[in-house]
Amino acid sequence: MKTNQLHFILIFIGSLLMLSINAAEITVLKIKPSKTDASIKQFDTPHLIMYNPEANPGKLLLFLPGTNGKADNGLANFFKTALEVGYRVISLCYIDTPSVSVTCNGDNLAEDMQCAEAFREKRIFGKNTSSLIPDEPQDAIMNRFIKLLLYLAKHDRSGKWDNYIENGQPKWSIISVCGQSQGGGMAAYIAKKISVARVIDFSGGWDHRAKRKIANWYFSPSVTPMQNWFAAYNVNEPNAKTILETYNALSIPEENIYPLNLGVDRDKAHVDGIRNPSYKKIWIEMLGSGRTL
Repeated sequence: MKTNQLHFILIFIGSLLMLSINAAEITVLKIKPSKTDASIKQFDTPHLIMYNPEANPGKLLLFLPGTNGKADNGLANFFKTALEVGYRVISLCYIDTPSVSVTCNGDNLAEDMQCAEAFREKRIFGKNTSSLIPDEPQDAIMNRFIKLLLYLAKHDRSGKWDNYIENGQPKWSIISVCGQSQGGGMAAYIAKKISVARVIDFSGGWDHRAKRKIANWYFSPSVTPMQNWFAAYNVNEPNAKTILETYNALSIPEENIYPLNLGVDRDKAHVDGIRNPSYKKIWIEMLGSGRTL
């Protein structure tokens, strides 16, 4: 065998060993919502949980997919980046159809200018604020998240999930919320109501109160400090102008808003920001450090 061939083979074997070592450092769990709460019947595809068991438990990143999204759908690069900067990741399965923009439109919006806020309040917190969606209280994002944390604390004791629970509730001071599209809007709405470690919004929603007028809830006070808000959107996506308008209404600092403009087809631009590894440097800036003191 020629020397250069042997050298290539050794490099290839070494790469495989490094890949196996890196893979061994990451624990990946997939848990159906119904396993954590037997009353959950709808949207029962698994939650995705990722963490490095060798690292000290850092902050937790709660990710909310967009409409028709799946917890593990095409976001491996972003999640791995979150792990690299010290986070653990939970990508949550929740009811993500119908969307806010589809439901709070036309006659529904004409009849109730607060439609979008009532919709999000019900889907996130399980309150009976909207008759337009059939979501049950147990299906709410908060119930699903809390039940998952409690399940992990009981069934994955070595994972030290108790760190993220305080008096039976999420310990939000070390939990960042993140989402894309509808999920980005959900993350923003949560951060308005609950003081979280950080909120990271990718092209998050375009709720309206009337034609060409964005929803009132964007202008409401935020209990999460504004320096902890970060957002991105692609300038080529169809709703770019409205998304930027919502970011400004949310009072996100200008330096924390990332207009992305790498060449991409218009029909793919909406998901490009969180899927394209070329944005890794921006992801790291938006995520900040996931490590706790």
